[in-house]
Amino acid sequence: MTTTVQTNDVLRAVRIGMRLSQDEFAKAIREAGKALREPNDASKRLVQRWESGQTRTCRPAYARALEKATGRPAEALGFALAVPGSRVHEDGTGGHDLEAEGAGSTEADGDPATASQPQGDDFSGIWLSRYEFFSSSREQTFTAAHHVLVVHRGNRLTVESLPGASSNPDSPIHLDLTVDRNVVTGSWTEQTAADGYYNGARYHGAIQLLVEPTGRRMAGKWVGFGKDFDVNTGPWELRLLDRSTSKASIERHLVVPES
Repeated sequence: MTTTVQTNDVLRAVRIGMRLSQDEFAKAIREAGKALREPNDASKRLVQRWESGQTRTCRPAYARALEKATGRPAEALGFALAVPGSRVHEDGTGGHDLEAEGAGSTEADGDPATASQPQGDDFSGIWLSRYEFFSSSREQTFTAAHHVLVVHRGNRLTVESLPGASSNPDSPIHLDLTVDRNVVTGSWTEQTAADGYYNGARYHGAIQLLVEPTGRRMAGKWVGFGKDFDVNTGPWELRLLDRSTSKASIERHLVVPES
């Protein structure tokens, strides 16, 4: 049985945004493990396996070290959630049992070589994300802009802001979306800056977008709770900047979006 390996572009983008080589990233994970009193043996080879998609999950200790080193939850770094009872190798990589029982099952999803491929248009690439929100305490409408990496697999889109590439410094966003023809539906999360107006609060909610016929713009509405725990809504759009997810493309967009 042949399976298709999908690279972990999200993790690679985060590492590149941190201006770290694979060796340096592995060192950062080891140092995070020491700080957590959970030493690990992260190596350049392990990082390569993660980024190449050969390993799609990791042990809890590695996940916690990754979260401390990057400031982002493991599930927002392109990893699949571990399945209880799946094998895990000593180097922290997930066993092959997990991959065999997952989305690659021919009985559940058909041909494994195509099951993980985008249906219709492939929306992978670098996009400009913009949303508007009204601040009741400041009585003003604000716009937040991020350069984001979109990874399209099957009917799922994972959207992750590029480090340092936002109008609100240190306020990364993450979206989990499902594509149904020209309708995109899912959830969003934003971790606000610790020293910002919202004091490091974490906000989340729902989002629905419509894809324009060109496939280069998605526009719709977000819903979420505000600082005073009221339910708010506002416009959100994504505009395609670059269909490439290469290292050069990611590095080119590690800048604050233009106004």
